[in-house]
Amino acid sequence: MGERFIEEKEAYTVAVVGATGAVGATMLEILAERDFPISELIPVASSRSAGSVVEYKGKEYIVQDLETFDPTGVDIALFSAGGDTSKTHAPRFAEAGCYVVDNSSAWRMDEDIALVVPEVNPQALEMARNNKIIANPNCSTIQMVVALKPLHDAAPIERVVVSTYQAVSGAGGKAMDELAKQTAQLINGQSTDVDVFPARIAFNVIPHIDVFMDDGYTKEERKMMDETCKIMGADIAVTATTARVPVFYGHSESVNVTFSGPMNAEKARALLADAEGVCVVDDPDGEDYPMPSEAAGTDHVWVGRIRDDHSYPNSLHLWVVADNVRKGAALNAVQIAEILIQQQ
Repeated sequence: MGERFIEEKEAYTVAVVGATGAVGATMLEILAERDFPISELIPVASSRSAGSVVEYKGKEYIVQDLETFDPTGVDIALFSAGGDTSKTHAPRFAEAGCYVVDNSSAWRMDEDIALVVPEVNPQALEMARNNKIIANPNCSTIQMVVALKPLHDAAPIERVVVSTYQAVSGAGGKAMDELAKQTAQLINGQSTDVDVFPARIAFNVIPHIDVFMDDGYTKEERKMMDETCKIMGADIAVTATTARVPVFYGHSESVNVTFSGPMNAEKARALLADAEGVCVVDDPDGEDYPMPSEAAGTDHVWVGRIRDDHSYPNSLHLWVVADNVRKGAALNAVQIAEILIQQQ
């Protein structure tokens, strides 16, 4: 990468758009944890939440109304407010000279917009110098490509077959409330109220995330398939099945990978052990492997159950787990912001 994206300063003006939501709140936590150099923090949200208060580093901040907020002077805006909102307001912020890191699906497959996972393709940020909008990938895509990149660098990947087991937090706060409520109802012998999901989620698995498309895949599956190729910069054949499971935080993925050349479990385990952002937990004898209950609240992509696929040459199985709200959304966005203020 060339010259720095943002003029060097001791600290920067940062807006968090959607600051009252689950991902926005986690963005604030991570900005504080990583001590991001902020001179002025501006929480922004819809008119419904405007005037409420959020906390950052022990200080209270009044939430501004997105519709009337003037982004002039903002250096970086972290958006987590939905696709329609991003389509309307991200260009407005960008035109004011602000870099926008957007967590929605609005811009991901736009050929002129950078789709970035810092451990995988930070060089793609060069695309943002002109339009100043950067897309944060889908949560399930992020954790998978972080695990795939070091393997792909060693032996180009030809095909990926992935099945996901996704936490309800990926569907928002009301979804988490629904899981908790249904669990209590069932334990107490009551009938369940179904509102957020197409079926009961408590003690169940729903093989359906987002809307169905004409080819029988869901939009969530299509996101993983398309985004993986764009981020990896390679024509990889990807097929996906995405399912919702009764877990609050942490997506899990069963990933079968076929390579164009020699690759085995031993080599993959060594490559992943040295990879940025990855933590290998793979001890079958000790029954130790990644689980969402342990990944929740952490920043790593956890990989285990690494084993050769004896049914097909140069193929492996991986089990990949990450906190979908942190690494799958908020942390990835903050990591992008960190690159934007670094000396290149």
